[in-house]
Amino acid sequence: MHLLLIEDDLDLGRALSQALKAEGFSIEWLRRIADAPRSFEGDACGCVLLDVSLPDGSGLQLLSRWRRAGVTVPIVVITARSALEDRLAGLDGGADDYVVKPFATPELVARIHAVRRRYAHQASDVWSFGALDIEPRSHVVKLAGATLDLSPREFQLLLELAREPGAVIPKGSLSQRLDPLGEPVDFGAIEVHVSNLRRKIGAERIKTVRGVGYMLAA
Repeated sequence: MHLLLIEDDLDLGRALSQALKAEGFSIEWLRRIADAPRSFEGDACGCVLLDVSLPDGSGLQLLSRWRRAGVTVPIVVITARSALEDRLAGLDGGADDYVVKPFATPELVARIHAVRRRYAHQASDVWSFGALDIEPRSHVVKLAGATLDLSPREFQLLLELAREPGAVIPKGSLSQRLDPLGEPVDFGAIEVHVSNLRRKIGAERIKTVRGVGYMLAA
């Protein structure tokens, strides 16, 4: 997924860019409103991370301008302003989420994925990928209408890949996501789970990008 980061703080901008690239995102980093695009073509940008206090104006003004122009790309406001009225101003102004600095990178990544799921209308009860249907709430996976027998870890892995169909999810990111509160899952174990998943849902549905990670075919 490609992200647009609009943040004027040099240290934070560099740190965020590096951390998010390590999570498998591509990043364009801008520091001024004047450099921001007026609109976005198709799905070229998956999500915008927008600071409020910028050197040439308020990020909320840019947010309002985008929404008035019909821009629908998910936008996450990132700011040190934590007061209720500031959060309400951001959300009422069209932000999909509002994250207060300082924040942990895993939380920001989770919020990016959450707004993308809502944007893709995958907050529904069934996520469909051709003949493959995933029901996140009931932990059910069906292939051509037949329910598959997946282990909890296989289901969790498939769900993480399904959150971003067509995008490569790095092994390191999967390792963290599969057990966010514990030790990262061993890469060898991930490979075993992927192999088992391919056997059950069809090898062609999970692509390997050598040296990077895996992708669920959209």
